[in-house]
Amino acid sequence: MTKENIAKLVKKAIKELQQEKVFPEFAVPEILVEHPEKQSNGDYSVNVAFKLAKTVKKNPPEIAEAISTRIKTSKTVKKIEAVSGFINFYLSELFFQQELNLILQQKDKYGSQQSKKTAVIDYSAPNIAKPFGIGHLRSTIIGQALYNIYQFLGWKCIGDNHLGDWGTQFGKLIYQIKKKTKKDWPKLTIDELEKLYVEFHQEAENCPEMEEEARNYFKKLERGDKEAKAIWQACVDTSLKEFDRIYKLLGIKIDYVLGESFYGGEPMQKIVAELAKKKISSQSQGATVIMDNSLPPAMVLKSDKATTYFLRDLATIKYRLKTWQPDLFIYEVGVDQSLHLKQLFSAVKRLGWIKKQELIHVAHGLVRWEHGKFSTRKGQTIHLEDVLQEAVARAEKIIKTAEFSEKEKKEIAKTVGIGAIKYNDLSQHHSRDIVFSWDKILSMDGNSGPYLQYTVVRCQSVAKKAKIKSLGEISFVDLNEFEENILKTVYKFPEVVQTAADNFSPNLICNFAYDLAQKYNLFYNQCPILSPENNTRLALNAVVEQVLKNCLKLLGISIPKRM
Repeated sequence: MTKENIAKLVKKAIKELQQEKVFPEFAVPEILVEHPEKQSNGDYSVNVAFKLAKTVKKNPPEIAEAISTRIKTSKTVKKIEAVSGFINFYLSELFFQQELNLILQQKDKYGSQQSKKTAVIDYSAPNIAKPFGIGHLRSTIIGQALYNIYQFLGWKCIGDNHLGDWGTQFGKLIYQIKKKTKKDWPKLTIDELEKLYVEFHQEAENCPEMEEEARNYFKKLERGDKEAKAIWQACVDTSLKEFDRIYKLLGIKIDYVLGESFYGGEPMQKIVAELAKKKISSQSQGATVIMDNSLPPAMVLKSDKATTYFLRDLATIKYRLKTWQPDLFIYEVGVDQSLHLKQLFSAVKRLGWIKKQELIHVAHGLVRWEHGKFSTRKGQTIHLEDVLQEAVARAEKIIKTAEFSEKEKKEIAKTVGIGAIKYNDLSQHHSRDIVFSWDKILSMDGNSGPYLQYTVVRCQSVAKKAKIKSLGEISFVDLNEFEENILKTVYKFPEVVQTAADNFSPNLICNFAYDLAQKYNLFYNQCPILSPENNTRLALNAVVEQVLKNCLKLLGISIPKRM
């Protein structure tokens, strides 16, 4: 029994009442099915009677009563009642018994679906010649979680790491490298490249003509100047090695790494021509721009005919449409890119490239230090590798008292530390800004990664002590409130995953996992699970373990063998 099933039952009852002239003819509105806050009010609740009051010209309790009496109970719905205008549904013990067996049978497939749709997910996208900053952490882990969720729901997912490897900033870097270094460009480290970039902006404040020189160097790069291209390639090679190291630490693997430079040349020239032919672009002070009544102008070509980030993004969409034919484009990009993406999506629609496909911007907030936003130009960026190493070191201190070997401690610390970093971000809605706080990230209590990891390890420990290969027939007899709390929570997992996908919100899975973990730990503390005559409790232990493991897998969080 799902929300969709409940909605269909209610809709059918309303139509029957219309046919019998009890209700007048009207278009039946969307039936919203929710879970009541109080367990005593059932497992599902429908408030459609309040929506229909004006149309039917009866009060909500009377409408709810009329609808509820038309819906018959079944093997999975044991009671339906109308209370104060709400229609409450109570699921049967058979339903919960079947659901528990389904979880134990399907294991890591529980909650998954099948689909023929394709999604392209644009995420991570660090900038070449800059260390992987904490600012890119959000895009990386939220994007990966969305990838995992959609893939779990049966979508063909294509992850594309759209590297920032082109643009005027490389003119600045080439200028500074030629000015400050000899011809040993491949030996420059990522930290040295960042330092050169910061120094350029510091020096340019007193020497504005440097900006023009940088633009000239980028024009040389676009025209294929050998020296400029060699310097640029050295920066790319050095950066990719560093990024790969960080992705390995995070346990991230993205399908494609296609930087902005990949889309240069003829494809962009064709788009410029198409924009002109369809009279979407125009000239303004020598530059090619797209005018839109609802948005500021978007620049396609600069007055010196150099390409722009906007044009390269148009070429990227064109390539993705041709190569993968996606139904959905998800851009997991910071909120500061909102205007750019509105302009981009508008241009794509005006060009007629998009028919039924959706273009979605999942706009994450900023990661802030106490003094404000991180900034590479001012040299105040926080390197992600430093943060990850600090998280692992702090986690190792926490588990120092445990009786583990040094090798085990390091492995557990890595899993817990990096899991804590990921969960701290994913447990908050992507639109929120995050103020970086170690106390919150590595909390071993409450809504944290370590708390969930520990709960799974606890479940595994119970199962190991039980030494039972098969749980046999599961039956429910006089369940107490702690057992019921688990039973009436685990079955919601599939709909939580679907809702998280629909809203592009992995935090909903975090909320569910935390709620389930809390209920399990109360159950663990109040009920002897290893009682030989009660396999129901062992079954509850097993399903909690499985569902929490499914949650953490979707979030990209590993589980240590011991804690």
